[in-house]
Amino acid sequence: MRLSFWMLLCSLALWVPAAHAAEEADLLVNQRKVVTLRATLKGESPAERVQAAQEALAAALQGQGPDRIERQPLPGDPPAVRVVVNGVAVVNLVPDDLGGAQAGVMLDAAALDVERRLQAAVAELREARDPRQWAIGVGLSLVATVVALVLLKVLAAGRRRLLRHAARRLGDDPGTATRPWWQVPGEHAIAVLRGFAGLMSWVVALLVLDVWASTVLRQFAPTRVWGERAGDWLIQQLLDLVRAAAGAVPGLVTAVLIFLLARGVLRVVRGVLERVERGEIEFAGLDADTAGPTRRLAALVIWLFALAMAYPYLPGASTEAFKGVTVLAGLMVSLGASGVVGQVMAGLSLMYSRALRLGEYVRIGEVEGTVTHLGMFSTRLQTGLGEEVSLPNAVVFSQPVRNFSRLVEQDGQFMLHTAVTIGYATPWRQVHAMLLEAARRTPGVLEQPAPYVVQTALSDFYVEYRLCAQGSRSAPRRRAEAMSQLHAHIQDVFNENGVQIMSPHYRSDPAEPQVVPAGPWFPPESGPLAPPR
Repeated sequence: MRLSFWMLLCSLALWVPAAHAAEEADLLVNQRKVVTLRATLKGESPAERVQAAQEALAAALQGQGPDRIERQPLPGDPPAVRVVVNGVAVVNLVPDDLGGAQAGVMLDAAALDVERRLQAAVAELREARDPRQWAIGVGLSLVATVVALVLLKVLAAGRRRLLRHAARRLGDDPGTATRPWWQVPGEHAIAVLRGFAGLMSWVVALLVLDVWASTVLRQFAPTRVWGERAGDWLIQQLLDLVRAAAGAVPGLVTAVLIFLLARGVLRVVRGVLERVERGEIEFAGLDADTAGPTRRLAALVIWLFALAMAYPYLPGASTEAFKGVTVLAGLMVSLGASGVVGQVMAGLSLMYSRALRLGEYVRIGEVEGTVTHLGMFSTRLQTGLGEEVSLPNAVVFSQPVRNFSRLVEQDGQFMLHTAVTIGYATPWRQVHAMLLEAARRTPGVLEQPAPYVVQTALSDFYVEYRLCAQGSRSAPRRRAEAMSQLHAHIQDVFNENGVQIMSPHYRSDPAEPQVVPAGPWFPPESGPLAPPR
């Protein structure tokens, strides 16, 4: 019990001085802060001392004539300084009013500062009662208002004139063929210039209005403090901006050096990988197919590493706002980039597994064509039928890929294969011979390796035969054209030999074989047509 009592007394003893020290009051005269009182003297709190000082000052200024403001040191422990106005004691200063400072030079300096501030405030109080000073203030305010309006008019006229001149100069666009690489198109340049001119005009207009408001407020004693604060605020903001810019220079220089070093390393890596892509040098695990994606991955890794190294040196990187923005950006990327990351990983898997190469003829799902683009996000195929199909890499990676160009002997060649169904009444050796004859007649089909025929199914009503051949460089550029010519020759050979093709489905033997008799193959009124080459 006794221990709890002493703990309570100690807590009260610690709390009372803290609360006493936290109580303070400002002595304001004509909106100016003269001094901040913190000590309690003779039972009067700081707020009561401020009220007494204001009443004493009002009594001291009742008379007319010049004002006398002086300081009087008061002996004692602790020492004090009294500020007297026209013979009336206004306020007493003690070391506790200075936040715990000791008597001596600091107390005298504080009393001198209070005297100077009180002189300025008293002078403004006298000026506020002078009609002549009010008339001068109104006149100067009118002049400042006229000057501000003229400056705003000149600013608006100059902005319009600049935009008209720029529109005339940039309106004649020389065209993309003769424009240098660094020149922006005229309409875009005008839009950028209009936005920049609008921003600068607003900045200048705000500066003019701030100077005008500060000038007008300074002309009158009751509002002079606000005018000084407005001007001081603008100057302080400009000084803070200059100091922040000067302080950011070393960090910016360091960040620029880091990015320049990363650019140099990237150029070296890119040069080496480009030589690997051209086949000039060889590295283990790298070839012409994987050098391209490796170059892009190296660039991404190098720039990310450079950004991570330069991040602490960027201006404002340590501020809470910058940290909040980076956290928000990371959250947005993590939530919205799952599909993008999946596409990129699928693209990298396709590249490094060498499942596809540019120029190869492949079949992906129901799409068949030549690979024209193999990127991080999508793969593009030209079907040869006047269309280009773009497939997401995730779709390509999840489907089987049939490559018609990988097993050929030379680049630029591709496989040709087609299937026909023939009834059991036709000897299979004859069918083989007819399919090989059709391949021999088709331009661009290689003799070596020789075409071959395989029987892939013995169905209920027919046999399925598949012809496999390789197209040479002299074959049509589009595999669809080569397949069309091969199908045409198969029909011709089977018609010449009176063999019926059972596709698409066999039902029963017709009375007459379903073959096309020999010519004429065009209506008489249309005239003869030259056979396709």
